[in-house]
Formats: sequence, structure tokens, C-alpha cells
Amino acid sequence: MNKVIQRLKGCVTRVCFVMAAALVPCAVLAAPFEVGVAPSRYELSAAAGSRVGQVLDVQNMGSSAVELSVRTLDWTYSPEGQIGYHDELLPGSCRPWVTLERRSLKLGPQERRAMRFQVEVPSGAERQECRFMVVIEGVEPAYQALVRERGMALQLPVSGRIAVAVYVAVGGAAPKLVLQDAVVREHQGRRQPVIVVRNEGDAHGRLSGALDVRATDGRQQEWTPESTPIMPGQTRQLPLSPRADEGVMPETLSLPVKASGLLDWEDGSFRVEAEFR
Repeated sequence: MNKVIQRLKGCVTRVCFVMAAALVPCAVLAAPFEVGVAPSRYELSAAAGSRVGQVLDVQNMGSSAVELSVRTLDWTYSPEGQIGYHDELLPGSCRPWVTLERRSLKLGPQERRAMRFQVEVPSGAERQECRFMVVIEGVEPAYQALVRERGMALQLPVSGRIAVAVYVAVGGAAPKLVLQDAVVREHQGRRQPVIVVRNEGDAHGRLSGALDVRATDGRQQEWTPESTPIMPGQTRQLPLSPRADEGVMPETLSLPVKASGLLDWEDGSFRVEAEFR
């Protein structure tokens, strides 16, 4: 299982999620937030009227005791790759189906504990993908009593946050990815090769695999697509980047290049033959 470890020493992080990982200017804390969780996401399936339970492994990686809050959030992911988090229930939210074993957790130094949660799908639920985040947050001492009494609120100051995405495909919900283009486009402020993909299904999908790329001078690389989710109904342009070599990212070949190979998704693959100029 993938493990996410967050080490935030001496600062307050108001938005610091697994998928967003954003740090903001901060004030000094008495203790660091050093927490690891596994896995980094869940991709589950369930039928209407069924119940599915899972366990999240949470570990205090630090040398001081830590008190954590546990809750769920709704979230959105835009075609541009921007993530949004929501305390309030969004239309169609499945968070009312979710039961957490506890909403606060105390861990001693280096202590590890399993945190269980359960999704109970209503008997009349339609085919869909249920999506939510399980959020682990470091609670500042001044707010611990409030959290125990009323639960956490997104605006309360915390020492750190980790959010774990949970996807539950209900009634056979599945992605259906369609390759639309392989082209050079403006992306994140610069022109770069991208794969344009549309999801015509009713669950998220992801691309994997690699393309063999050859420059005009004969140099070669493998390029892989960004593996972030493509939500139902979205058309996304996913940048291609060189595969890391022993953890080191090589310099991208200069255009023009020719690329060929297979890119995979959950229920199929695309043959790509392209020239990027």
C-alpha cells in the first residue's frame, strides 16, 4: 500500500492535503505534525443495499504525542486540475452513507493505529460513483474540546491535514475514456505536449503507460502522462513528461519529436502515433 507521510515542523498549515499539498505562511507551534497514513486512496465497488468497510492505517511519526481529528469532506476536481474541499454537503453527496469509527484520535510517539470506516449504500441507490475524503487533522490544544463536542470545521486552525480520497463504484459504475488528441498546447503557462482525453463514463478514470519518443537528433526518451483523475463528463489535457531515471527527472527533449506507444486506462488502451511540434 502507498503511504503518505506529512512532516510539518514549526508551522500552521491551513490547506495541506495529499492531493493539493499547499503550504502557507505560518506561526510557530509547540509540536510538529508528523503523521503517516496508508493507503493514499481507496478505489472500491459496492452494490445498492450493501455495506463496505475499510481500514486506514494512521501512524504518529514524531517523538511527541499528537491529538487528531477525523472527518469526511466533499471535494471537486476541475478539468484544469484544481481541487476544492467542502464542509457542506454538495448536491448528490454520499457522505451521509459514511460512518467513521471515531472522530478524534490520540497517538503516542511512534504509535500506529487502525481507523475503520464504513460505507452503507442505500437499497435504492442508482448506478454512480460515490466520492469523498477521509481527513486526518492535527488539532491545536485550544480547539480540542470544541472538536470533541461539535466536530471539526474547515476554517479552524490546524497543525496539518492529510486527506485520503475514497471512490466507491456503485452498481457497476465505470469510466469510459476516449482519446481526442495528442498535440502541443498551452498548459500551466507554457506550451507542452499533452494527451486530450474525454471521460464518457460514470466513474473517474486514469491514464498509465508510456510513449517511446524520438527527437530529430536521434535521442530517445519514454514519456508518461499525468495520472490525475478524469472525472465523469470531463475533457482534460494531461501533460506528458519524461520518465524519471533512478529518481532523477531528465531534461525534456526539444521539439519536434515523434511519439508512439500504448496508453492504458482501467478498461482498455489507446494506440498513440503522434508528432509534437
